[in-house]
Amino acid sequence: MFTAENNELLTRIERDSPMGRLFKNYWLPACMSEEVAEPDGTPIRVRLLGENYVAFRDTNGKVGIMHELCPHRRASLLLARNEECGLRCIYHGWKMNVDGLVVDMPSEPPNSRMVGRIRHRAYPVQESGGFVWVYLGAVAGAADVPAFMAPPWANVNFAISKVQSNANWAQVVEGVLDSAHSSTLHSSNIRPGGKGDRTSGGDLIIMDRPTNDAAPRIQVQRTEYGFRYAAIRTPTQNADERDYVRVTVFMAPFFSVIPPNAHWETVIMHIPLDDEHTMQYSVGYSDRTVLDTEKFRERSGTRVGIELDDEYRPIRTQHNRYLQDRAAMKAGHFSGLQGVTTEDIAVNETMGPIADRTQEILAVSDMAIVQFRQMMLQAIRDHEAGGPAIGTQVKWPRADIRAFEGMIPKGVDWRTVAVTDAEVAGYVSQSGLDAA
Repeated sequence: MFTAENNELLTRIERDSPMGRLFKNYWLPACMSEEVAEPDGTPIRVRLLGENYVAFRDTNGKVGIMHELCPHRRASLLLARNEECGLRCIYHGWKMNVDGLVVDMPSEPPNSRMVGRIRHRAYPVQESGGFVWVYLGAVAGAADVPAFMAPPWANVNFAISKVQSNANWAQVVEGVLDSAHSSTLHSSNIRPGGKGDRTSGGDLIIMDRPTNDAAPRIQVQRTEYGFRYAAIRTPTQNADERDYVRVTVFMAPFFSVIPPNAHWETVIMHIPLDDEHTMQYSVGYSDRTVLDTEKFRERSGTRVGIELDDEYRPIRTQHNRYLQDRAAMKAGHFSGLQGVTTEDIAVNETMGPIADRTQEILAVSDMAIVQFRQMMLQAIRDHEAGGPAIGTQVKWPRADIRAFEGMIPKGVDWRTVAVTDAEVAGYVSQSGLDAA
């Protein structure tokens, strides 16, 4: 049984918690670049790990992220003037540049020695792949900031969606790592019984999956950056010759590469806003297909002003039962909820803001969930003992890592599919398989 103490350790990320300290070892997506597209435009609030920050693009196009409250008298810099390469607090006019340096203090005497010597808490920032990334483990200008690695989609076609959940980060991650639920919860949007070799995709809202098997066999492989796992199902056709396999990759602590469709790869990032709220960023990317951002968001039900409010919160909530359509359920729709995103959010949120894992009854289909919990708890303990944060000793995020969906001939090991040659060689060596 999962203990209450372990549940606290896994889920709490606020107030200098062990998990919060672990997260500060990674470059985190703070917002989409489009949210701060205009130089000298309106600052936006960014919430990460239980604290509020403000993001803005200065006159020269450089993005800054700093704590929301002015270092002088703690007024909100969300209301600040964004002008002449800095944020100017509307209370007394103190002005900070993107590095947090206070460059003007009109409320102080002209000869004040404070100007240019005081710094607000600002953080290292990088822009890449449609995101503004921030490193919260050091202040801007520090020498110990790890090198930034561009995400896998930075130099190909991509589209991004964003949506907020009223649920703890760990249970939202577990939803993505739970392959078995898609055969039930999403069965009206990802229909069983397809005749091809892969799930139909593209801009389709309703997809077909080439299996009727709702009980996948889960197998897990630990890696230096997290783990990979396979959900192995019996295919609709030629089941005596092949297996239908979906391989998901988890790069700790928040980066999931899910099985692709026929047109693009997909990464999902789950970023803790605080203990009880999570921002989900989904990225579709391809070097062969041009993705339309608006269609991508329509497909996932994440359009601001239609499915979401201007804070990226769904209009379908627990208070209105996610607008579940009981008549549609009687007519054959399984969940009565509109779209895969709504279905996922509904089940995650109704567990409570932080799920009580001590009350669960896990089964064999939950092997990836168990692996996630064990791995992250060990990662915390190793980090608290002075070891490196999980995955940071290797290139992260790994641009060469791929998920997989498709048919595999019976007898072929899934661990040798859709990975680098080095990883195949390593697995063959460890397992004693014949490399030929």
